[in-house]
Amino acid sequence: MSDIVAAEGRVVHERHDHILKIVIDNPTKKNSFSPAMMEQLSDALTLLDREETLWVGVICAVGENFTAGLDMPKFFGPTATRKPLPVGNIDPFGMASQCRKPIVTAVQGIVFTIGIELMLAGDIVVAADDCRFCQMEAKRGIAPLGGAHFRYITRAGWGNAMYHLLLCDEFTSQEAYRIGMVQEVVAAGKQVDRAMELAAIIARNAPLGIQVTKEAGRKLIEAGEQAAIKFVPEIRDRVLNSADAAEGIKSFVERRAAVFQGR
Repeated sequence: MSDIVAAEGRVVHERHDHILKIVIDNPTKKNSFSPAMMEQLSDALTLLDREETLWVGVICAVGENFTAGLDMPKFFGPTATRKPLPVGNIDPFGMASQCRKPIVTAVQGIVFTIGIELMLAGDIVVAADDCRFCQMEAKRGIAPLGGAHFRYITRAGWGNAMYHLLLCDEFTSQEAYRIGMVQEVVAAGKQVDRAMELAAIIARNAPLGIQVTKEAGRKLIEAGEQAAIKFVPEIRDRVLNSADAAEGIKSFVERRAAVFQGR
């Protein structure tokens, strides 16, 4: 790996029989995502969705943390290089499009903002017992835009969802398990192996049967999700063009408490 790639981070994938293991690799920045990494994740998910011999996906990360979220200056700063995903690619957040194959996500350490949204865009989550979850966008003057605004509710119920979305608090693996956001909690360091074990069990079942089971299950919540997804452009414009958003990002870069005005 070149020094440039190492500095930017990357998302790589490995084939294990019928399983595609997708690995987030930017540990020196707590696996924060650059625009290039988001595109690489989308490419891997698109491969999983389209390749007939791939039946299950596992998303995981190297190092002590799953992800601290977006590398904010690279997405919102004056030198941001953000661009749309390639036409036809799978959306990592499962909003514009969703992978048809089942996805098991293994998380550890810091799981902030889009880290939660990525895991909730999948199907099954295995958490290390050292996780620190936080949906903190509102602390930065913006709002969750990758599905948290509705998937917290469908996974955890209204009260639990509002509790964590409105407090923007940190919560543990045990709390995430209690409210249904993760399905298993294992000792730190065991989460990827357990996710691969679950993927192998799923892959022993009939792939078409598994895929239509996911598709049929999604029909229950699809209409509600579509309404929530269609609302995202409006809330994106409202928050990203606000004075609070500028202050939130500036205060984050300057490592100080934000002073919000509600406009």
